[in-house]
Amino acid sequence: METSLINRIREGLTETKTNLEQWQEVATEETKEICLCSGDESVLQEHLHVIDASLQKIEEGVLGVCEVCHGIVDDELLLMDYTAAVCLSHYSEKELRELESELELSQIVQRAVVPQKVPSIAGFDIAAFSRPSQIVSGDYFDFLQFKDGTHGLVVADVSGHGVSAGMLMTSLQMAFHTLASESTSPSAVLERINHIYIHNINFSTFVTIFFASLNPQTKMLSYANAGRNPPSINRRETKEDICLKPTGAAIGLMEYFNVQPAAVQLMDGDILLLYTDGATEAFDPQGDEQFGSERLAEVIRQNEDLSADGIANKIRQALNDFTQGTLLADDVTLVVSKVS
Repeated sequence: METSLINRIREGLTETKTNLEQWQEVATEETKEICLCSGDESVLQEHLHVIDASLQKIEEGVLGVCEVCHGIVDDELLLMDYTAAVCLSHYSEKELRELESELELSQIVQRAVVPQKVPSIAGFDIAAFSRPSQIVSGDYFDFLQFKDGTHGLVVADVSGHGVSAGMLMTSLQMAFHTLASESTSPSAVLERINHIYIHNINFSTFVTIFFASLNPQTKMLSYANAGRNPPSINRRETKEDICLKPTGAAIGLMEYFNVQPAAVQLMDGDILLLYTDGATEAFDPQGDEQFGSERLAEVIRQNEDLSADGIANKIRQALNDFTQGTLLADDVTLVVSKVS
């Protein structure tokens, strides 16, 4: 195997390990609870153990050695999955077809970043806003369509921000567009995405994602939440706020990914808010207090008679007033959906 490839894999694994260990050290217990969908950090330790084992194999000169014939595993396969330990020549025809599909998806060229306009969905008033903390955003929101014609809503946040986070985000966008059109299940799409990225040498961080399927006829919202801040539903009729809590860990944090499907029945007058933590974690100019989820919910309650665009503008104004125009430390994305 070429030294350049081994060095590339070593550098990628080392970067991934460093990023995950630094996050584990500095993240609050609340953040870990959300991103891991539990307080159990052993799932992250298991993933770090796989990385350490692969780094050890590099040092021993056995990474990429076929367990069947002791030849060298194909370079393309190792880049997609650094744990690969069987040559392509030993794959069955079915396994080769599945692998070809994975390779095509993993090699998708990055394209345009954010949707140019929100969709027109009968019975729903939708508005969206995204502002990067740097030139390139690590946030991603999009509107897709599933195989059965239901509408997809996705908000994702790549850990970190700047150019590297933005590059990964554009890759995720193409993965979502490719997979959603072939599926009817948000959780199935997220499981496929985790499978593609978990051992990909170019994936050196993790991503929190909320992905939902909206049926405008029944107003049923089916979703999977992979470690994201819980989106909220302001239910005007009962004066309550419903949180759509994580149903699985973030993409890239655990070896055996399992995100559970969930669903909620939307009602007329409901206001669904999807957001990234750049909104709730924005600090005042003194750096003493965060904007917080309760302040965010209060802005919605005070402006529930406005259109979705009006509510989004009020949130932006409240954030600007709170921070007094200071630069944000993280990207901010909002998607407001009002049921009529």
